[in-house]
Amino acid sequence: MTPDEVAERTRRATGAAVDAARELGLEVEHPVVLHDVFSVVVHLAPHPVVARIPVVLTAAADPAGQTARRQRELDVAAWLDAQGVPVVPPSALVPRSPIHRDGFVMTFWELADLADDHEPYRGVALRHSAQLHAALARYPRELPFLAPFNDGLPAMIAELHTVDLLTADDVDRARVEFDSLRAILADQKAFQAAFPGVTVQPIQGDAPSHNVIRTTSGIVFSDFEDICRGPVEWDLAMLGAAAVAEYDAAARDLGIRTVDPEVLRVMEYARRLQFIGCTTLVSQLPLLADGLGQALSEWRSMPMFGPGQVGRSQVGRS
Repeated sequence: MTPDEVAERTRRATGAAVDAARELGLEVEHPVVLHDVFSVVVHLAPHPVVARIPVVLTAAADPAGQTARRQRELDVAAWLDAQGVPVVPPSALVPRSPIHRDGFVMTFWELADLADDHEPYRGVALRHSAQLHAALARYPRELPFLAPFNDGLPAMIAELHTVDLLTADDVDRARVEFDSLRAILADQKAFQAAFPGVTVQPIQGDAPSHNVIRTTSGIVFSDFEDICRGPVEWDLAMLGAAAVAEYDAAARDLGIRTVDPEVLRVMEYARRLQFIGCTTLVSQLPLLADGLGQALSEWRSMPMFGPGQVGRSQVGRS
């Protein structure tokens, strides 16, 4: 997409959010775009309400699937808020359900009071992630297993041959790795057959240590659109040894499971492959190209993950 086309998409998404909010009874006077990357995030001023409108979809794009995904996010954020966990909660001024308007699906959230030092995607100490996992472990509703890997990525892998950034060898490797990983990550039963005794639980699904907002009242979590069930290692993939050690120290204090090194190794392969899949999104979000170029170079430098490279035997354990 050209810059003009991206700007037009932002304009249409903002207009759809304003129209939907007005139909819900909010007299929006001057919408303000707060963020515009994978989603357009709009403050519906003067109300303390923010609309989030996904415009670059990283999961299956069918309307029913998108509606279910957004509803899961609203439900878990509302539940966490009720438990006293610091999150951005759904807005109480509109119904707690996804809204479809003009080809977009959107959700509505409370406006956070940003602190002066807030920066998008700047991480926080890993003790926050451990505390979130401890709370999420009690979440009572059913969730899909490893949704970021199993929903959307299969279609991306199928489209890799259309991506200019990738060579034919890259595409072949990605397909082998995906098939090998899918054999153990397609569902909880397959995962636990490969990793007996490793517990799974509700997880945030997309690096919770970096999906935070610094507010005047402290750190709050945001963005639960990838909420799913899986090993906590997915939320810690690619953060580095120091971060994992910090998480483990907090986990011991909280009485929850520490990181399994072999599961972490597999999750890091799966997470990197997710980045390779996202090369199919560059046409919709050109700014991805630079960051994914670095991820692609790192992936090419690693040994390939293939059939049989799974399980505790890889680290000399039985």
